[in-house]
Amino acid sequence: MTPADISPADRARAAGPCLTCVVVTLALVAAVTASFAYLRIDYRGLFTADSLRLMARFIAEFFPPDLSAPFVAKVAWGALQTLAVSALGTLLAVVAGSVLALPASGRFGAAARQASRFALNLLRSVPELVWAALMVLAAGLGPFAGALALALHTTGVLGRLFAETLENAPRDPERALEAAGSGAVAAFAYGSLPLVFPQCVAYALYRWEMNIRMAAVLGFVGAGGLGQLLYFHLSIFQQTQAATVLLAMFALVFIVDSFSSRFRRGLAPAYA
Repeated sequence: MTPADISPADRARAAGPCLTCVVVTLALVAAVTASFAYLRIDYRGLFTADSLRLMARFIAEFFPPDLSAPFVAKVAWGALQTLAVSALGTLLAVVAGSVLALPASGRFGAAARQASRFALNLLRSVPELVWAALMVLAAGLGPFAGALALALHTTGVLGRLFAETLENAPRDPERALEAAGSGAVAAFAYGSLPLVFPQCVAYALYRWEMNIRMAAVLGFVGAGGLGQLLYFHLSIFQQTQAATVLLAMFALVFIVDSFSSRFRRGLAPAYA
């Protein structure tokens, strides 16, 4: 067997363990150990007889859920509001993220690339709850503030993902169309967009799944929907009503996740 016949994996095994991998692993283990020691969390307190008894009593207060017709109708309206907030926030983010992704991918020069990437980093570095608190002050209590908060944060996430997808896509079809006399917009629409569109749709659907969960949480800061219902009933110790809201959250997330996963599987052959 000649040296050329030896695979890279065989060479790596023959060279022994990766020194960098060992150092990084040891550093991570040391950091985790130091974190536990620094926080001084008493995990044994979770499993004392009093703690287990109190937890069992608290959980028992959630059963049976309140399934009365008036309250179920109220929860259904909250679920619809949460769904609308997440859908609107994601749609706005797809539009804004697509606009910022073009310069962020380097198509308009280095200065535009740096400026757009800075804007995307700024948008996604602020958590949704902080955006929601700011939007409640700007737009008032209600679902519109929640939709704006989701749109701002998700624009930063999707814009970066779309930009990286554009950067990684081959430019040969687009250049061929331009060389044949096509305009820049038409060359992008017919040369590059079909290559990145399925993956961008998959990213958008995945973020919609995440925004469904976050839209429910944003209600805790007055952004409407199921989160606001949950916060209200928990604050006045109405656990049976809170249990119904939690069930509605689970059902909503399950339905949207199932739809999104099936739709993304249908897109898979397009970019596999």
